[in-house]
Amino acid sequence: MSGFLEELLGEKLVTGGGEEVDVHSLGARGISLLGLYFGCSLSAPCAQLSASLAAFYGRLRGDAAAGPGPGAGAGAAAEPEPRRRLEIVFVSSDQDQRQWQDFVRDMPWLALPYKEKHRKLKLWNKYRISNIPSLIFLDATTGKVVCRNGLLVIRDDPEGLEFPWGPKPFREVIAGPLLRNNGQSLESSSLEGSHVGVYFSAHWCPPCRSLTRVLVESYRKIKEAGQNFEIIFVSADRSEESFKQYFSEMPWLAVPYTDEARRSRLNRLYGIQGIPTLIVLDPQGELITRQGRVEVLNDEDCREFPWHPKPVLELSDSNAAQLNEGPCLVLFVDSEDDGESEAAKQLIQPIAEKIIAQYKAKEEDAPLLFFVAGEDDMTDSLRDYTNLPEAAPLLTILDMSARAKYVMDVEEITPAIVEAFVNDFLAEKLKPEPI
Repeated sequence: MSGFLEELLGEKLVTGGGEEVDVHSLGARGISLLGLYFGCSLSAPCAQLSASLAAFYGRLRGDAAAGPGPGAGAGAAAEPEPRRRLEIVFVSSDQDQRQWQDFVRDMPWLALPYKEKHRKLKLWNKYRISNIPSLIFLDATTGKVVCRNGLLVIRDDPEGLEFPWGPKPFREVIAGPLLRNNGQSLESSSLEGSHVGVYFSAHWCPPCRSLTRVLVESYRKIKEAGQNFEIIFVSADRSEESFKQYFSEMPWLAVPYTDEARRSRLNRLYGIQGIPTLIVLDPQGELITRQGRVEVLNDEDCREFPWHPKPVLELSDSNAAQLNEGPCLVLFVDSEDDGESEAAKQLIQPIAEKIIAQYKAKEEDAPLLFFVAGEDDMTDSLRDYTNLPEAAPLLTILDMSARAKYVMDVEEITPAIVEAFVNDFLAEKLKPEPI
């Protein structure tokens, strides 16, 4: 266990009081579940979470264990109770050390040292944290993500009765009646044999309403093509009246608004951090893609349904937001010709497939997304924003969250050059330039 934890967190953590704690001691204490709390002292929601999380943490570990000092539990002969095998580590985005110190002072859990800015950034990228506060739970032995939305765990299971909150099969989570907008009720067993889109949305959200209009047409086309496909609306509306008004526009199914527990479990299962989100599942309930929104917008005729992920994407207005999810390799080509863009995709696809397969075997997200960018206004804006040279072809890795770029400006780009560039980036051998 300690090998994984040290690779993830480094050798030392600190308590709220500033004492150092050896990471390998977590293994000796029998920690089985690790919570990573991503936040910032300047965020009011983070301050609110810290208060509720402290109470939750104390209940699970017992008041005597609530303070994780350097010797906490290290000399105990008794095996820790299962509900107490939890540790939380605060991963801060603070830029001011005094503010950070003031914020962590009253935390009963551990924190990454303020100086570990590079390690913090790697964790934000690794788990694709897009907003704060965020709390994810990991298996402390394997590193596998157990739950991506720990905020809902605190709300839904304040006593920790469902510890360790591992993922359940979709069929189990969705079990129960589903509604049509005419009031008809169907059992979730009616989904058997179908691809399923799980649509997290709300009427108060303008991007949601825009996507819903497109999705209605996509749904119709897919059904008319004879595909077994159903969508389940999981509402984030603020009232049942708003839910009913919005649902009246939808030809698919919905989880009843009154079934808040099931709606919350679905949000927990897929780690939903924002809306609209469309999750697409195969007939066995296994994940195909989390990027259903992008796929629907990019594939107007639904020819590529059920939208299995592509190793290399063509950068567009609809998927450009993914540039903010973590480091992205972007190959800029100097042509509006689809043939040249396709050739560029084929150039980087082998290394993309190799990296994706390596991390999929470890049940982890790939550390890079791969794009080809042609010539258009959006690409020009990206070049301007990142202050890239006008050269083409131009091989880059852009890390927006770190405001860093890595550029390889050579006359000819070959598969070997791409692979060496990617490997050097992953080995942290490249020197970043500021964006």
